Amino acid sequence: MYALLIAAAALWGAVTGVCVPRVAYRLAVPPEQPWRTACPAGHPLTGPAAGWLAATRCPTGEATACRTGPARVPALVTALLCALLAAATGPRPELAAWLAAAPVAVVLASVDAAVHRLPDPLTLPLAAGLPALLGAAALLPGHAGSWTGALLGAAALGAGYTVLFLANPAGLGFGDVKLAPALGAALGWYGWDVLFAGAFAGFLLGGAYGLALVLLRRADRKSAIPFGPFMLGGALLGVLLGALSANP
Repeated sequence: MYALLIAAAALWGAVTGVCVPRVAYRLAVPPEQPWRTACPAGHPLTGPAAGWLAATRCPTGEATACRTGPARVPALVTALLCALLAAATGPRPELAAWLAAAPVAVVLASVDAAVHRLPDPLTLPLAAGLPALLGAAALLPGHAGSWTGALLGAAALGAGYTVLFLANPAGLGFGDVKLAPALGAALGWYGWDVLFAGAFAGFLLGGAYGLALVLLRRADRKSAIPFGPFMLGGALLGVLLGALSANP
């Protein structure tokens, strides 16, 4: 049963991960630029969900230049992420929320790493949708978290990042502020200890990455780094910790 659940989660991750390059390509544009609507060869990107969710080729599909990015690695990463979440959470209702958020997290990390931007079409629905999914999970038997804790965690982490942004706008992007409530909800679901651990892990990972760049002389102390992937990585570690702690 447990192995079947993990396999099903990995399959979900692989299927949704195939869509990651298309969505990331469309959203990986500099600030103030419109989202891409054509492939590198100039063909319009259309298809299911207004062209956002489809294979990595444009409708004509003849030329290699039509590809918006290789799908194998994103599919593998998303599958592994979903499998880890399933293994840690088990057959609990909140697993549905984690599996729904996982592909979005991979896209956000990809876009932020590419252009230092966390797009509103992903962060805002995630901030509203994840607490809603956790609210539904809280109505089902067998859940291992608290919807009140998720809402408080979303408010607390969102407020914390807002304060950091206002104190140092050059050191933190407003996209990070918009991402924080969703991550706060995920971490707060398992309690304040998990919230603090996941939030701290994000800063620790980001700091270690920045320090490594400085030591390798690939950046200086004033260089900007994409912080979204480290926020997401810290939140993942926190959720895995909380899920494992909740299991008997």
